[in-house]
Amino acid sequence: MFDDRFYMVAKTFQGLEEILAAEIRSLEAQDIQILNRAVRFNGDLKTLYAANYQLRTALKVLVEIGTFDARNDFDLYQGIQKIDWTRYMDPAMSMAVECVLFSDHFSHSQFIAQRTKDAVVDQFRDKLHKRPSVDRENPDLRISIHIQDTRVNVLLDSSGQSLHKRGYRPQMHLAPVNEVLAAGLLMLAGWNGKSNLVDPMCGSGTFLIEGAMIAYNIPPGTFRTAFGFEKWNNFDQDLLTDVVDQFEENSDFRHRIIGADKSGKSLLLAREGLRKTFLDKKIELVHEPIEAFVPPAGGGMVIMNPPYDERLKVENISGLYRMIGDRMKQHYQGYQSWIFSGNPDAMKAVGLHPAKKIPMLNGAIECSFRRYDLYSGSKKAKYQKPIIRKK
Repeated sequence: MFDDRFYMVAKTFQGLEEILAAEIRSLEAQDIQILNRAVRFNGDLKTLYAANYQLRTALKVLVEIGTFDARNDFDLYQGIQKIDWTRYMDPAMSMAVECVLFSDHFSHSQFIAQRTKDAVVDQFRDKLHKRPSVDRENPDLRISIHIQDTRVNVLLDSSGQSLHKRGYRPQMHLAPVNEVLAAGLLMLAGWNGKSNLVDPMCGSGTFLIEGAMIAYNIPPGTFRTAFGFEKWNNFDQDLLTDVVDQFEENSDFRHRIIGADKSGKSLLLAREGLRKTFLDKKIELVHEPIEAFVPPAGGGMVIMNPPYDERLKVENISGLYRMIGDRMKQHYQGYQSWIFSGNPDAMKAVGLHPAKKIPMLNGAIECSFRRYDLYSGSKKAKYQKPIIRKK
């Protein structure tokens, strides 16, 4: 189906490309290239399986199978027909086509998908007098067409469902942080499992679960039921088993991971996620609003995603952020606090000077990820040299 080594593209969120590239380096991949919201790299079939199973910040892993130039639908059809599709599927398999389009030469992504499907089906009819079926929801082979100006890249989606669907979230919760984004934010913040981790507005617990999976060395693909490549005609179960079996849970984590929220409904969703990931004995949940919650002594990392007033409406959004800042000042000395928000005006109300600001996107919402260092005593006193008086 593929050569011994081939090129892949892992897609991610804007702002997480460097984090994803570092993860890919750990797979011993070659020729790693950072793109916009993606990383391209070279590897073999084991690399492909490992990328899907263990990359925390990848949304999809695609395999490149062809590239050509096209200025119209005839060029597109001819280019798709030049690919030998019998290498990748047989007539008994189902297929689906998706298109990402950035070109003045083509205006409708659905038309591109339709013409691609026609070219593939016509090739099978001409060669084998049979054709694959179309299944848009759960195909055996998902073809991805990326067009930039006149350049057409043809890829196969090895992941199936987006890799943010880890398998532990029981149902959609109002305005959750995407699991891939949550893991990426934790990694951007430098979370390494060497301290306490606290989310005082934890909602359905995504930061807590992703943080615990990092701390305990649990791969993000552990609880998924399937990957797209398992339907391919070159699927190697023994190779996937080797990739899965190389991981051992880190039993040395001795700190606390704790979350609080005022919503009992959200905490029910969080507990269900903990149960599905077998982390219910390792993560603490407290039914308490942030204005009453006090973190454990000993310092560590705080991470939170307060409402932006975009999807979760808050009556006094500035007042909420001002209260968050006050709680940080009063009760979080010794902690490094990270706040992820899409409301820059409300962020000003925190009343603390950020030590770091990272621009991010959450869907179409422009966000900022900000670090606040909360010292015991004043920062000035922390770094002030002692005065030695002469006797």
